[in-house]
Amino acid sequence: GKSTLSNQLLGRKVFPVSKKVHTTAMQSPGSFGQYRFRYISLSFLAVLVLVDVSDHWTRNCLSQEVLKCLSEFPHVPSVLVLNKRYLLMQAKPGPWEFHSGVLTSQSPQEICDNIIREKILEYLPLEVPYGVTQVTELWEEGPSGELLIVQNLVVPRKSHMMMLIGKRGTVISKIAQEAGQDLMNAFLCDVRLKLKVEVKS
Repeated sequence: GKSTLSNQLLGRKVFPVSKKVHTTAMQSPGSFGQYRFRYISLSFLAVLVLVDVSDHWTRNCLSQEVLKCLSEFPHVPSVLVLNKRYLLMQAKPGPWEFHSGVLTSQSPQEICDNIIREKILEYLPLEVPYGVTQVTELWEEGPSGELLIVQNLVVPRKSHMMMLIGKRGTVISKIAQEAGQDLMNAFLCDVRLKLKVEVKS
């Protein structure tokens, strides 16, 4: 829910989203989560409490952890956000309280890792994607201003490597192509992305 909300607020896809849970491998600075609640703070200009209204166990009250967090920062405005589209569409937009040029506090490398991870989650079945370790081997600017990225995807089993590569390299090629396009949209420059796959030694 955090990534979808953040992308909608920013008007650009900066955080990856897929049908599988835990697409974003790391906590983005200024956010933390527990159980079915998600909490986001934007440089402490506001605190957004994102609640899953489809969960009848948690939708009627806030947890003690949330209430404690809010009470510790009484001077910071807080907003309750419901994660269903038909409810969100009823909300009236207000003025931004931070600079419009600030999209995320993630580093470019973290954005890259999460976008590639999103594609891996989309193309690999069940628990397989969660065993993939991403290692960036090259990150540099090319002679024409393009971004050159080489990332090694390390998997625990040969069978996982075969699934990730796909028949005649079709799966890894699709992942690299789609991730490369998303990276160009995020960084607003040409990106040359190369992905390698190996079994953990």
